[in-house]
Amino acid sequence: MHIVIAGGHGQIALRLERLLAARGDSAAGIIRSADQADDVRAAGAEPIVCDLESATVEEVAGHLAGADAAVFAAGAGPGSGAARKHTVDHGAAVLFADAAERAGVRRHLVVSAMGADSPPPPGTDHVFAAYLEAKGAADADIRARSGLDWTVLRPGRLTNDAGTGLVELADHTGRGAVPRDDVAAVLLALLDEPGTAGRTLELISGTTTVGQAVKRLSMRP
Repeated sequence: MHIVIAGGHGQIALRLERLLAARGDSAAGIIRSADQADDVRAAGAEPIVCDLESATVEEVAGHLAGADAAVFAAGAGPGSGAARKHTVDHGAAVLFADAAERAGVRRHLVVSAMGADSPPPPGTDHVFAAYLEAKGAADADIRARSGLDWTVLRPGRLTNDAGTGLVELADHTGRGAVPRDDVAAVLLALLDEPGTAGRTLELISGTTTVGQAVKRLSMRP
């Protein structure tokens, strides 16, 4: 299996790249800066320098050619303003989905955010509000597509704690935290379960193994 990951230098993406390499799959990580390439290689993936804020659909489709699946794990990141939430978390996500369709890569995973479908509560920081709005707009665009077998994953509060391999994965989980290790493990399992296509799933730490949680959802009518 060959997977192309947008945001290939992100914390979740690097973990996913290591998991893919460990089981013998190949991955390519799309990154903005060549300075990030060594970290991507160390994770076992091929770095592709391509700025999704300025690239064309044709250019990104070329990077996706021959892939078995695409994963959008990019984000404007901490310290960025509201404008970049819209150009990356929304605009780049839509561009990446357009490119996947152009390249004929149907399986498409998106790392989104819990609460992206709801108006931000009063008093929410305006940059975080822009982030949620951008994620929600991107998710709505991707969920309207018939040319992709998409799954949108919405983790709770992300931590750098060691993964436990025990999660709660459902249409609605309620608020909670989840280690980035476990988010990457769920993404890996989702790649193997096409029966989860067409689902928007929330993820927090729980009591069910990753494999069981994903398999249960893939079997649901």
